[in-house]
Amino acid sequence: MPPVNIDSSDDAKPVDNGKAEKCITTAMKGLETIEPLVCSVEETPEPISTEVQGSIPSWVKGNLLRNGPGKFEFGNTHYNHWFDGMALLHKFTIAEGQVTYMSRFLNSEAYRKNSERDRIMMSEFGTLALPDPCKNIFQRFLSRFEMMDSTDNASVSFVKYKGDYYVSTETNFMHRVNPENLETLDKVDWSKFIAVNGATAHPHYDPDGTTYNMGNSYGSKGALYNIIRVPPEKSDSKDTLQGAKVLCSIVPAKKSHPSYYHSFAMSENYVVFIEQPIKMDLMKIVTAKLRGKALSDGVYWDPKQETVFHLVDKRTGEVSPVKYHTKGIATFHQINAFEEDGFLIVDLCCADDGGAINNYLIQNLRKSGEALDEVYNTISRSFPRRFVLPLQLTGETPTDQNLNTRPSSTATCVQINKDKVFCQHEDLHGDDLYEYGGLEFPQINYGKYNTRQYRYFYGCGFRHLVWNQKGFFPSEPVFVPSPDAVEEDEGVILSVVLTPSQDKGTFLLVLDAKTFEELARANVPVNMAYGFHGAFNATP
Repeated sequence: MPPVNIDSSDDAKPVDNGKAEKCITTAMKGLETIEPLVCSVEETPEPISTEVQGSIPSWVKGNLLRNGPGKFEFGNTHYNHWFDGMALLHKFTIAEGQVTYMSRFLNSEAYRKNSERDRIMMSEFGTLALPDPCKNIFQRFLSRFEMMDSTDNASVSFVKYKGDYYVSTETNFMHRVNPENLETLDKVDWSKFIAVNGATAHPHYDPDGTTYNMGNSYGSKGALYNIIRVPPEKSDSKDTLQGAKVLCSIVPAKKSHPSYYHSFAMSENYVVFIEQPIKMDLMKIVTAKLRGKALSDGVYWDPKQETVFHLVDKRTGEVSPVKYHTKGIATFHQINAFEEDGFLIVDLCCADDGGAINNYLIQNLRKSGEALDEVYNTISRSFPRRFVLPLQLTGETPTDQNLNTRPSSTATCVQINKDKVFCQHEDLHGDDLYEYGGLEFPQINYGKYNTRQYRYFYGCGFRHLVWNQKGFFPSEPVFVPSPDAVEEDEGVILSVVLTPSQDKGTFLLVLDAKTFEELARANVPVNMAYGFHGAFNATP
């Protein structure tokens, strides 16, 4: 999976849909095993030096922070799903052209309990913790009727609230961490501040530090989607989420089967929630432990449902009565959203089938040969796409005709009635992306171009400007702007590259963001598992 830089401008050439379908179904054969990418590794709690090949620009100063699973078993018990592994926090410190590396397991309650008993004690998304064998048979039977504890294994990303770094997952728990030594500090519970049962690991930020997020709440009448706003100021040094507010709540199409979502989009004036056909059967989830099933058993793809874009005014919390529909798509990560000439442009990575969330079982990812080929070829690919949503609808707006007047844009948006617009996307890629299997983990020059018109985004996958070496697996690319940048792509791309065929073959890759020329790599003499998300913390 090479990191890639893609041009998102309106001049990008659209792809012929007939050809796209043909390319998507092309089967891959002889894939290299990736088992080492999903195996347990040791932490490196003290900084170690790396061997730098090439030259890292002197202006690159700071810490690349990464998060992801790093331990997949305790004793004779093992996790079933890639998302379940214990959070391992990584830090690459870059200064004066040199790089040091360290990592520490998150000191979560889940990690401590599992370590103390050397068995899985807390359930995760795809793994149900079995009853304690030290209990008698009657006690083990009764434990099936106890509520499943919410995990605090925050293995998805590093996020910021009020200037502090946290590691987050999608439950109600986060952990504040020290970005200098990766020490676990405070465990923070969203539900102590606002009425939500969790929040995403992908908040958005306004320039003044105000943070927006989303989280569900569950009551006797079903679920609600909640837009959250957290102020930028601290009242004192111990302040965490004080002042957080639910900006508004959105009622699911079916309260007992709300949509799963991993992230959301945000423009200058709107929060954009995408209600997709990846559904959660709340009855199955509530009864999972009783039935001896993991939480993932209650998550499913409903291909009969459309996807709906909900718009929320960031300042007033007003939910637009107009709903923007499209065919059923599945999205984990949005790229950017911005307003221009009366339209809201939403760019995202999405697939036409949302069943993939249950394909990332450890047993699947550790397969090899034809078995691995079969797993890969049955997973729906994610591609970058653009949706154009008209904002200025009135009683005089015509129906049954394309309202998109943007030049060079092939996306369509047709008003069906006063409260419904049906949208069809345009592709933000060329034919070559099908050969490489799509794109995920998108990143942009966030500090300067989030919520604004932009041209470039970076992701793991798959061509245009590409750095690619056979047998190497780059992680999420992180854009770091140069201090005196004038143009959008002036800076470097940082990506942690894993080599499953080599023992201790990990390195930090540094690319020129404009040309994708390799500037340097810092070889790290440790093994790492493939992680999810992170952030760059610049230092003076």
